[in-house]
This record gives sequence, structure tokens and C-alpha cells, in this order.
Amino acid sequence: MQRRSIQFILTVSFTLFSTFIILIVSVVLYGRFSATAQENAFRNSQQIVDQVSYNLENYVEVTSDLFNMMHHALGQSNDVKSDMMRQQLESMMSTRSDTVSLVLFDDQGQLLLDLPNVELKETLQITEEGWFRSALDTAGHLSISLPHVQNLYKQQYRWVVSISKSITVWHNGKQVNGVLLMDVNFNTIDELSERISLGQKGYVYMLDESAGNIVYHPQLELIYANLKEENVELALKHTYGSFIDESSEEEKMISVQTIGNVGWKVVGVSYMDEAMTTSWELNRSMSKLLIALGLIVFLLSSMVARRISRPIKRLEMSMKSVERGDFDMTVSGEGPLEIKHLADRFNIMIGTIKQLMNRIVTEQESKRKYELEALQAQINPHFLYNTLNTVVRMVGMNKNEEVITTITALSKLFRISIGKGKSLITLADEMEHARNYLIIQQMRFKNKFDYSFDLQQEALSHATLKLIVQPLIENALVHGIEPSVDKGHIAVSARLEGSEIVIQIKDNGLGMSEDQLQKIISGTIVSTKGSGVGVMNVQERIRLYFGAAYGLHFESELEVGTTVTIRFPAQMPGQTEEGEQS
Repeated sequence: MQRRSIQFILTVSFTLFSTFIILIVSVVLYGRFSATAQENAFRNSQQIVDQVSYNLENYVEVTSDLFNMMHHALGQSNDVKSDMMRQQLESMMSTRSDTVSLVLFDDQGQLLLDLPNVELKETLQITEEGWFRSALDTAGHLSISLPHVQNLYKQQYRWVVSISKSITVWHNGKQVNGVLLMDVNFNTIDELSERISLGQKGYVYMLDESAGNIVYHPQLELIYANLKEENVELALKHTYGSFIDESSEEEKMISVQTIGNVGWKVVGVSYMDEAMTTSWELNRSMSKLLIALGLIVFLLSSMVARRISRPIKRLEMSMKSVERGDFDMTVSGEGPLEIKHLADRFNIMIGTIKQLMNRIVTEQESKRKYELEALQAQINPHFLYNTLNTVVRMVGMNKNEEVITTITALSKLFRISIGKGKSLITLADEMEHARNYLIIQQMRFKNKFDYSFDLQQEALSHATLKLIVQPLIENALVHGIEPSVDKGHIAVSARLEGSEIVIQIKDNGLGMSEDQLQKIISGTIVSTKGSGVGVMNVQERIRLYFGAAYGLHFESELEVGTTVTIRFPAQMPGQTEEGEQS
């Protein structure tokens, strides 16, 4: 009880007994009505199939009688080719509109008589035809073929059933053994079967009992195309009767009757969903009534419980949404007074939480950004002292041109570092800042190193963060070039690769071990001889402005040198920069 809702407990308590009684009544009535409806469906389907079987059997019997009459007339004639015999046969054929042709061949396959007089196919080999050999092998037996396309005459392709039988006739004054063949139009049998209706989807088809071949089917094209299948094996097991076929997705009722004088089976296929329609309609009406009674009981018992529990459930869903991080929703105060008070307090709490979260986020972002900008703007006094000391020394040595060069480079360095307070400058200005720094350092360390710039012109007009190249050059000088006994070289390159700017600072200094490299990246080692802007500061600023996917990549090998690669998205000056002040 403690794990169930109030609505559930009250509803179940009032409706359990009523539901139990309703279910018992429903099961008993449904079983009775279903059994009666199924018996009626079996009876009606079997009667229809029996009627089709009777009609077809009668039709075959009449057709066989006509064939036997012509067979008898030919057997009694003194000359099968006499005009009187031909007129007599034509008169017999005229009594049936579905009789297509009558042909007589001797046992060597030579044509003795044909009605009507139509030219036979030149490629026809009569002695190799199945009906011809069957008639000669089973003398005196009447053979009825399966439906097929007539293949005796040129340019005639009727759908026929062939009736054949061996015969002995008089020809040119002597007795000759032969075969009499009559073709009957199959459309008559087709029409007799098509008239039968077994519901909207039901149909009748015929099987050859001996071979199991389909004689007639209303969807024969689908059968040949393997788009439809019939359970022929099941139908062949029964001579008469009705049964259920559950081999396919839809349950079917199969009714079978055998046509005795042909050896065919008439198979009726009804779909159970149609055959049981009357029963289902009655049961549906009864079920609706019983369901209505159950619903009335259920609704009456759950109405009060639902009105009480609905506001509580709504408040519970709101709390789950807040738990998932949705703080933009408010809870409606509908329901009893206590629920309204609870919803109001909940909304006040959500508003307070949102204000506190927004304040914390804003403060942290501002603090982090201001700290980074402060580090960016910081110029180490020691670097300035060393530079001015170098200038004093050069003045004492009367190196006026070098003094001018150094002071000019220092002024340009300050101008770009302090600038207008902008965080983004052009790549050309950033490279100019790096060049001035190298000029100053080259004046301090005579013949200690040289440098080169390889700058792609297309990349120089793009925007970059200020003061990201100079700290890396400073790192190369302090940790790579200065401790080395050999003359160093620093190569700076910048290029545009797709949608990214790629800057590389490469030196041939001492290189660094993996442990030393990690300390520089993490900020553990900071130079006190330069500007004071560390490698970690550069990494953090790039990721803050452009995202965590961008930043620095180091490659270093002891006694070989170090290469630092900077990557960030290419954008033109004037595009949006968060926190930019003009």
C-alpha cells in the first residue's frame, strides 16, 4: 500500500469485484457465440463448394457425352473423310459454343480430320505430345488434361482443356488406329468458378488430385510470380470437409470437395476474420456494453481520487524536470489550498536558485577573463631593466644606430602590447610584435642566434589573440637557445590551412625532456627574464576565446630542438569577439 498512489488504491478497491463478475460473464457468452458462428461458417462454406463441385461435374459430364457421341460416330463411319461425316461432326460441335476444335490423328501422327479446317503448326510433333502417347498407351480411357495454351494451330493461343481417347476408324477402305482430340474453351470453367463469392477476400480454386497441380486459381499470376502461396499439401490430404489452416499469418477456413469424373478437387478458401464477422459483431456489441458498465464503475470510483492526486502528480513531474536541469518552468497552483501553497513556495525556490546560478556563472567568467587579460597586459620589470641596460651599454660604445633600432623596437613592442585594450589584433601586428621582440633580444645576445619569418600573405589579414607568439619565442630563447653553446636559430611561420590559422615556432636549441615540457605547459616553470606571460596563459586564452579543440601542440627532442604549433579558427577582424571593447 505504501508503494501505490492514492488514486490507484481507491480505484482498485471499488472496481475489483465488479471487474471479476464482468469477466466471467464475458468469457461464457463469447465462447458460446463463437462456437455457433464457426459452425455456421463451416456449413455455409462447404455448401458453396459442394455447389461449385456439382456444377463443374455436370459440365464435364455433358462435355464428355458430346465427345463420346463424336467418338462413336467416327468409329461407326465407313470413311472418316466423307462429307456426310464432316457435316455430322460440325452439327454436333455447333450445339456447344465452348467447343474449340476436333482433330483426328492416326497412330503415326498423320492428320486424318480437323474441325475447323485451320493450318497446323509446321514444327508440331504429334507423336511426342503427352496427350497423344497417353491415349495410345491407355486404350479406351478418356483423358482430360490440365488447362493449357492450345498449341496445334498457327497464330491461335486459346486457353483450353483437352479431351483425348484412342480410336479405331475406317480410312481408304482399311481400319486405322488413331487418337481423337477435342479442345474445350476453359473460360466456361473459369466463369463458373468466378461467380462464387466467399466473402470479400475468399475465393475458390481447383487442384489436380493426382499430381497436386493447380488447375484454376483466380490469382494465378501471383502464384506463378511466387507472390502468393497455397497450402496444397493440406488440401490434398482431405477428400471432403472443412478445416482450419493456420500456416499463414491470416487464419483461413478451407473447404474441399472432389469432382469424381475428372479427378480434380474444388478448394474453397475463406478468411476467418470475414467468416466470423457476425459472431464478432454480436460479441463486439456485448463487449461494448460490458466495457461501458465497467467504465462507469471505474470512473465513479476514480473521479475523487484523481482530482486529489492530479495536482500532486503535476508537482512531482515539475520536480523531475528541475532535477534534469530545467529551471525555466513554473508550477501551476491548481488544486486544494495546501497544494497551491506548496506550488508557490516551489516557484519561489526555483527563482532564487536561478538567480544564484546566474550570478555565480557571471562572476566566475568575469574573474577568469580579467585575470587572463591582466596576465596578458603584464610586462615584467626585469625584461624592461635588461633592455634599458643594453641600450645604456650601447650608448657608451657610441653604437647610435643600434640604440635607435633597440629603442624603436621597444616602443613598437609596447605599442602593440598595450595598444587600444583590444584582445584581438591582426596576424600581421602579432608577427610585427614578435619581430620587435627578437630584434631586442638579438641586440642583447650578440651572435647568439638569428631568426627567420615565413609568412603566408593570405593569412596576415586574419585576426588573432594578442601576445601569443612572443611568449613561445621567449620560451625557445630561455630554455633552448641560451643554454646551448652553439649558435641558435628561431624560425617563425604562419599559414592558412582550410578554415584554420596555423603558426609554428621552431628552434634548434637543447630541446626538452617530457618532464620539463609538462612543467612548462602546466605553468610550474615561468621565466623571470622575459615579459612574464607564460605558456599556460597562452593555452588558456586560446581555449577560452576559441574553444577546447584549439591551442598549442609541442614536439621536442633533446639535442635537436623544439617545435610549437598554434591552431585556432580563421576569422577576419571586426567579427564578433566576446567582451571586446572598442
